[in-house]
Amino acid sequence: MKLCLIPGDGIGREVVPVAAAALQRLLPAVQLQQADAGWECFVRTGQALPDATLARARECGAVLFGAVSSPARKVEGYRSPIVALRRELNAYANLRPTCTLPIAGARQDVDLLIVRENTEDLYIGEEQRDGDTAIAIKRITAAASRRVARAACETLLARGMHRLVIVHKANIMPLTDGLFRDCCREVAQSYPQIEVSELLVDTAAYQLARAPQQFQALVAPNLYGDILSDLAAAHGGGLGLAASLNQGDAGVAIAEPVHGSAPDIAGQGVANPVAALLSVALLLRHTWQRPDEAQRLEHAVRDTLAAGIATPDVAGPAGVSTAAFAQALLARL
Repeated sequence: MKLCLIPGDGIGREVVPVAAAALQRLLPAVQLQQADAGWECFVRTGQALPDATLARARECGAVLFGAVSSPARKVEGYRSPIVALRRELNAYANLRPTCTLPIAGARQDVDLLIVRENTEDLYIGEEQRDGDTAIAIKRITAAASRRVARAACETLLARGMHRLVIVHKANIMPLTDGLFRDCCREVAQSYPQIEVSELLVDTAAYQLARAPQQFQALVAPNLYGDILSDLAAAHGGGLGLAASLNQGDAGVAIAEPVHGSAPDIAGQGVANPVAALLSVALLLRHTWQRPDEAQRLEHAVRDTLAAGIATPDVAGPAGVSTAAFAQALLARL
């Protein structure tokens, strides 16, 4: 069993080692291999995702990606390495759970999953500008819509749930979003045990903010899924605790904490490793089929937080360092 570690930029370099140490505590035989990617890699080498990194990811079959910084302006030759990695590895389904954690500020009645299509929609990056007019291409295909719907249904059943909401805006975009909705409904017919409904994306956002406990799982195109999953993360305590897993049919999965590189705290030793840890738990559960180890890791995270041990973003001035949190968690494992 191999895992390619790509710390990336900023706090990615601080949280990935914690998650890797926890994984080694659970699976001592796991082989960890380091690789480089990110903005700083681009500055040094001219490549944000070097060919050697991509090759190592494919060889390992699993990746833990830390965080990436991106410039606020267009930089010739630069493209987000995590977006490129998902596409190159055909990791088309992004799983974003939001679950109850024993911390102040987190809701105690939420257990939901957002499945986001990962490879198309407006994120294909096809933009052009003509004077004062800028145009972006939104691409939705039947094949990509069907496969993410299938991933949503399979993951929903694996979690012991049965309600799926299709998110779209087909009333305004009947061809693109209409195709996504229709393909999802078509696939869901093969899963009679799943109760399927649909919501317009603006209504879904309102309902997620108002009463998230009503949802079990949502499936959405790339842009909507990105936005809604960040909204849902607020109910779980914030982005510092939000985990994700990107997977597909090519045999390579990417575990990825949702937070960014956080340059304002990078290097201070106070980064929150919970999202990286829970992302590894998703990898254990859904990719490596090791539910017992996944549960041990999840319980260790919850027990550590329940004991009042948390980084400053969660605990405020009483928060502990990244290293202190790691020490407490590893002791529980």
